[in-house]
Amino acid sequence: MMMKNKVQGYWRSLEVIKWLVIAIMFIVVIIGNYFYRDYSLSLRALVVMLIIAIACSVAMMTNKCKFIVMFTREARTELRKVIWPTRQKTLNITLIVAAVTAIMSLILWGLDSILVHLVSFIIGLRF
Repeated sequence: MMMKNKVQGYWRSLEVIKWLVIAIMFIVVIIGNYFYRDYSLSLRALVVMLIIAIACSVAMMTNKCKFIVMFTREARTELRKVIWPTRQKTLNITLIVAAVTAIMSLILWGLDSILVHLVSFIIGLRF
């Protein structure tokens, strides 16, 4: 049991080190881009892209990133399983929604008019 905890602690500390390396790389990119602003923009952009690519490759080795990649693959698989509606069904549903919206707006407009007249009548009464 103690050996298992040591191994888990080792892997956890390795994950922390990977994330620290990634953070340091991004800090180096920001600071380096500031200090070497006199150099060619294309050269600086090339170095920035290179460091970001290295940081992304280090990130791909972390458990979080592996989980994200696995989740994305499963989501794409599920997306392929979905039966998408045809163009005709989509058009029919859109027309139904538009018609129901128009009918509800007319009903609410009528109810609003009735309430306005009722309130005007009550306010207009003199006791």
